[in-house]
Amino acid sequence: MGSDFYHQSILPYAGIIIKICRAYTHNHADFEDYYQEVCLQIWRSRANFNEQAKWSTWVYKVALNVCLTHLKQHKRGERRFASDALSELEFDEVKAFDSDEINQLYNAIKHLSEIDRAVILLYLEEKSYAEIAEIIGASSNSIGVRVSRIKERINKIIHQTG
Repeated sequence: MGSDFYHQSILPYAGIIIKICRAYTHNHADFEDYYQEVCLQIWRSRANFNEQAKWSTWVYKVALNVCLTHLKQHKRGERRFASDALSELEFDEVKAFDSDEINQLYNAIKHLSEIDRAVILLYLEEKSYAEIAEIIGASSNSIGVRVSRIKERINKIIHQTG
């Protein structure tokens, strides 16, 4: 993967990629594997970007698809990763998750279905309902209702475990 491509096309979206990967993993080693695989798949499939959506929307779709695919493979006992260590810059992003409140939120998010995790992560990234709908393949009308229900479930989970 070229350094220029990484710095221009992936690094600006590292925050959401990290959040998505963290929501679908349970330990740091798996997180690193998922993150590296997402970056690799973005690079490998960059020629498939057809500019019908924004680059950021496409990156989110790739990240979600990679995480969901690998989560299913992991559940079946398969492991297929092209893993390397995270760079120092990316690791600083991960350290931002050291707060108890953030960990409590992520633990609650991990109790949600795979799609609901994606919806709430994109909502937390302040994506519009239309963008969220495009990324996950739903109608934008249903996203507002879904977000409200997800928030209620997260609050219940946090109050039950907190």
